[in-house]
Amino acid sequence: MRRHQRALILYGLLVLGAAACIPQQPILIYVTPTPDMAAAVPTEVPTLEAAPAESPTPAPTGTDTPTSVPPSPLATFIGPVVGPEYTLPPTSTPRPTATPTEGPSPTPLATFTLAPPTETPAPVPGLDPNRIGIQLDPTLDQSDWNLALYDIQRLGIKWLKVQISWKMLQPSGPNDITEDFRRLEIYLENASNQGLNVLLSVAKAPDWARSTTVEDGPPNDPQALANFISLMLREFGQAITAIEVWNEPNLQREWQGQPLTGASYMNLFRPSYNAIRSYSPNIAIVTAGLAPTGNNLGSADDRTYLQQMYSAGLASFGDVAVGIHPYGWGNPPDARCCDFSPERGWDDDPHFFFLDNILDYRDIMVRNGHANAQLWVTEFGWATWDGLPGEAPEQWMTYNDRMAQARYTLRAFEIGQELGYVGPMILWNLNFAVLRGLVEQRDERAAYSLIVPLEPRERPLYWMLYDAVRGGKPS
Repeated sequence: MRRHQRALILYGLLVLGAAACIPQQPILIYVTPTPDMAAAVPTEVPTLEAAPAESPTPAPTGTDTPTSVPPSPLATFIGPVVGPEYTLPPTSTPRPTATPTEGPSPTPLATFTLAPPTETPAPVPGLDPNRIGIQLDPTLDQSDWNLALYDIQRLGIKWLKVQISWKMLQPSGPNDITEDFRRLEIYLENASNQGLNVLLSVAKAPDWARSTTVEDGPPNDPQALANFISLMLREFGQAITAIEVWNEPNLQREWQGQPLTGASYMNLFRPSYNAIRSYSPNIAIVTAGLAPTGNNLGSADDRTYLQQMYSAGLASFGDVAVGIHPYGWGNPPDARCCDFSPERGWDDDPHFFFLDNILDYRDIMVRNGHANAQLWVTEFGWATWDGLPGEAPEQWMTYNDRMAQARYTLRAFEIGQELGYVGPMILWNLNFAVLRGLVEQRDERAAYSLIVPLEPRERPLYWMLYDAVRGGKPS
């Protein structure tokens, strides 16, 4: 049964036509805002049940299966938004999505069928699952959370990244322990109890901690974030393996109210580092993954920003990892800048290349005496609109079909695991494509997802990664 399904997935592929020419543009602004959707979660703290025992699709041999089929996952996290002509929206408030707290599985707005096969899949490498993870939005009801965890456990990888909105969990003041807070506690403890390493990323200060309510940004007093982290650690610290302090602070929309510099970030980082170390010497601490972008309206060059962090004392922290987001857009992971072609864009700057991003960061670390620290890839992936209806949200997405998405991602994991200084790598994202209307709205999040509103629901990358973490042998 599994072989039959895998064959349908891996051979049911459509190679898109050659991409049209787009003009070369200045370096992009890259945005991955943190979730901010208190309305998207149930109003009561759920009583967590055991993972369901029957999969909505046949489970691979040797894996546990759930007892019931939860509803299709729904969430409202706005993911990577890229493009040389992209204009930042006035706020980062996501589109609302109602999530049912009980009842039958909701009917998706649209289900599409994969096109006929045109390409034979290539062999997959053997990968270490202990260094591989995926990001999942926590604003799900219990059934959706259980299904998402099941999809991750079935995949066989060992890391789960959850990025939270501080202002959603503490909207009224520093002593807030809301139902959303308790729900997060239950979900993370559940994930940890099921054997997953949890990387918690914290961003978005609440309004009461800031002097401006424009977009998102850090608190006026860095100690306020440290206090919030200490509260989480006291309440559910045993479920947390690693903490990433903030998200893409070199983007203005994530850093309103403070100077857009690495020194400003280090002022925020120090108290949070001290709070985490006061709780545990073992929790991994990761600096905020920077957006790969140049100096533009609303962004600061990530390489310059990292050097500013070192000039402000980052190298003195010998037990931290440096977070990065080395996206590759339409370029293969082995490609190096720059192979400029007038027939296609996104190939004329190192920021557009996965490997250039990693090597440039490593060079900055070594030059600043921080060679013993690791790079943690806290977010990356390749997007494709292949198989989804309508035009791709960005022209460069047409450079990647589903098999390219799979091959590039597996090769990127292989490259990272060959480099001794690269730690866990977190793939963006599991299942945002199944959100209501996102495919119809040509939302960028859908292009990165492993789980999609297609039949079958898993993209080729899902099952190829399944094989890769089992030694590269098809099951």
